[in-house]
Amino acid sequence: MKSDIILAGVGGQGILTIATIVGYAAVEKGLYLKQSEVHGMSQRGGDVQSHLRISDREIYSALIPEGKADIIMSVEPMEALRYLSFLSPEGWVIANKTPVVNIVDYPEQEKIWQRLDSLSNAVLLDGDGIARKVASARAMNIVILGAATPHLPLEYDLLEQGIRVIFERKGEKVVEGNIAALRAGREFAEQGALKTA
Repeated sequence: MKSDIILAGVGGQGILTIATIVGYAAVEKGLYLKQSEVHGMSQRGGDVQSHLRISDREIYSALIPEGKADIIMSVEPMEALRYLSFLSPEGWVIANKTPVVNIVDYPEQEKIWQRLDSLSNAVLLDGDGIARKVASARAMNIVILGAATPHLPLEYDLLEQGIRVIFERKGEKVVEGNIAALRAGREFAEQGALKTA
């Protein structure tokens, strides 16, 4: 068993929090884990990405080769496009629809959405809108993680447990808000799967 995951977004969107939660769940399950992070100009809204590799066997490299990622989880739509060359033919893209327009020539949103929707294995969702409904806009990253849970080799309960441990110091309200965001993302992905089945 192995799962190679690319996490992508813009500085401040919480992809490293996603990596921490997934990493916690993998370690609790007794799996091997390697992570590599690349930080762009995060204070200026630059791109941030992380390679996260999970396996039941020893992992020798923290970097995912092109064409081998099982999942691209992106909290920003254009950043999902940036890493499509890493996606395996059977891989999944889970991406937030809400753009962070941080460059002058940012592409048209509709074109980005059309490109992502054209993929055979993609979940494109309004993570920000869902997060606002169930918790707060700050939990958008957790909504995206929730939408990816059907494709992760980790039990859902371990991810919830990871949220409890990681957010515990921020209080029960923050913990419960993030768990609600995780559930909402998962429900969105499952409803989409039912519609296409």
